Amino acid sequence: MVLTPARLAVTVLEGAPDAMIVVDDGGIIRFASRRVTALFGYLPEELTGLDIERLMPERFRRRYSQLRREYMADTPVRPMGLGLDLYGLRHDGTEFPIEISLSPIEDDGRTLLAAAIRDASHRKRIETELVTERTSAEQAREAADRANHAKSRFLATASHDLRQPLQTLALLNGALRRTVRDEDPAQALYQQEQAIEAMSRLLNALLDISKLESGAIKPEPEDFEVAALFEELRREFTEIAAGKGLQLDVEPSPMRVHSDPSLIGQVLRNLLANAIQYTRRGRVALSCLAARDSKVRIDVSDTGVGIPADQLTCIYDEFFQAGIATNTSREGYGLGLSIVKRIVELLELKLEVRSQPGVGSCFSVLLPPACGQLAAPDGESGGCAGLRASAGRHETLKILLVEDDRAVRDATRMLLKVAGYQVTAVSSLAEALEASRAGVDLLVSDYHLRDGETGTQVIATLREALRAPLKAVLVTGDTSTAVRELPRDPDLRIASKPLQAEELLKLLQSLMGADDPRLLPESPFFLEARAHPIP
Repeated sequence: MVLTPARLAVTVLEGAPDAMIVVDDGGIIRFASRRVTALFGYLPEELTGLDIERLMPERFRRRYSQLRREYMADTPVRPMGLGLDLYGLRHDGTEFPIEISLSPIEDDGRTLLAAAIRDASHRKRIETELVTERTSAEQAREAADRANHAKSRFLATASHDLRQPLQTLALLNGALRRTVRDEDPAQALYQQEQAIEAMSRLLNALLDISKLESGAIKPEPEDFEVAALFEELRREFTEIAAGKGLQLDVEPSPMRVHSDPSLIGQVLRNLLANAIQYTRRGRVALSCLAARDSKVRIDVSDTGVGIPADQLTCIYDEFFQAGIATNTSREGYGLGLSIVKRIVELLELKLEVRSQPGVGSCFSVLLPPACGQLAAPDGESGGCAGLRASAGRHETLKILLVEDDRAVRDATRMLLKVAGYQVTAVSSLAEALEASRAGVDLLVSDYHLRDGETGTQVIATLREALRAPLKAVLVTGDTSTAVRELPRDPDLRIASKPLQAEELLKLLQSLMGADDPRLLPESPFFLEARAHPIP
């Protein structure tokens, strides 16, 4: 059968996948395809001759009429109402989202409008779900960020507030041990010192793990020389190893690596402490050499008890100690290797272990080599010249102590006074500035002071007022990046709370220099300590 043009047009419109409606320039429906029944609930013949606005919610009819008139004035093939939400009205009065595409039809000199209409409910539902998911994801991310900030604030507060009483106990213990002569009280104070040190180690380890898990620690990689770090570790651990009758071998190394020097130092300190703890006789060694895949390998090896093969997978678990049963007497808490593993993962490094029971163990950290050339180490600084210039001075060292916690301030003042120093103790920047007018050789300041003041502000203000590179010790329980980002200063030492009495006194020696006669063993403290050794 041959189709007439009109019949062919109707056939095409009826075969379209969307509901097709043709309206004249007045908005009257001239044709409706069968698919309008499924979409709007009307039979096609029910709609013919009606205003197209019958299929629109009343509140949108004025806007729809405006869009139709605008289209009739300019009739390209295009979607209707771009960027707008369009809705249709069913026979039963319910509304639903629609999409409309318009096409002009020329018929005997007049323009008709063909509208292809489809239900957009499914697309809208998907868009809504995507928006909801995106909103939920953003809310979850914001909640996680708030939680991380809250954790960081809590850890900073806990780190400071928990360390303060330990700091007080440690300093008071150090002062008392230098005044007590009877054997029984001296022994009791010695046992107290051991307990304080154990509490300090456990607190530091738990806070370190908490900070690593919360994301409060952010790596700050840079090129650095292995030799400088090795020298720090040699000075720190030689006496500790010797105290157990062990030999500590630190091999010189010309290697340079790229990583976070502070965190790598923490890894090696934990590995060395662990090696010394588990080695009864022989040696502990620290070495560095080129490894495979253009890596640099740092080894911490020992001649200790070794680790059975079936326990190697457990050694990084918290509170696990190889060869020690649960609930038995132990030395340490089994947290060092757990911290090591977390730091190594944070730095995206590789950690290897080789061990044989009765022979020893070797832990290896693989690091990338340095990215660029390091500057040559500076020669003698002005600080060294200043130390030599002060060699002829024999007066008592004047220490200015700035600490806002009264208990810590009194304990520190007592320790320094017993050690033979002249101490002026204050609690704020203004008081420190006033006290410095009477003269000061060395400043010891807490980092966090009251009213938002910091020890760094005290140091800078006094140096400016005195017009001299005042030497200073900054004592802090804050392990945040703010402290780690402090600029390197040859006249500044940073110490973490809780700080033991001997650590503070050795820090003063290190800062002032061994050639300063005010710090030689002829001072009253050193004479008393030598005549009455602590058990």
